[in-house]
Amino acid sequence: MPIIRKIYSFLIDTIQSILIAASIFLVIYLFLFRPFQVTGESMYPNFHDKEYVLTNLITLRFAHPVRGDVIVFKAPPSPDKDFIKRIIGTAGDKIMVKDGSVFVNGDKLDESAYLSNDVKTTGGSFLAEGQEIVVPDGNYFVMGDNREYSSDSREWGYVPQENLIGKSFFAYWPVNEVGFIVNPYKH
Repeated sequence: MPIIRKIYSFLIDTIQSILIAASIFLVIYLFLFRPFQVTGESMYPNFHDKEYVLTNLITLRFAHPVRGDVIVFKAPPSPDKDFIKRIIGTAGDKIMVKDGSVFVNGDKLDESAYLSNDVKTTGGSFLAEGQEIVVPDGNYFVMGDNREYSSDSREWGYVPQENLIGKSFFAYWPVNEVGFIVNPYKH
């Protein structure tokens, strides 16, 4: 009989441990952090297809994202898909694309920290070349880092605050890409 009790006790302890670990994982996944797989080349060269990043779900409840943050959001053209892009403009910002560069509030945006100097940004069907738009309250203007191959705000417009899922802060797969995602405009 003592061996059956030991086995029973071991099984109960194991099941309890698994349930506690699963509960902790579920709370973390639903309320704190969520993995996100980059799909496509829209954020190349900073993020690659099939790369995994960890997205913080809670920071957006306490502070709005700012220019330079990399965010995950429900895509306005396809709400069933999640996109990852960089914030270029926040509420009240005047955005313009002209001569291959991005201008925010009349100043050329210095993107040298995350884009090479030969990257040219063109307009799209929402934001045409040389046109200036103002980001409305509760919205964001986003762009992919791979400007030539990114479906972003230049094509389909603003990202509403309610579409935001979280702010990406850590790349963890593949191993050679491991590191924190740093906002180039926060020093």
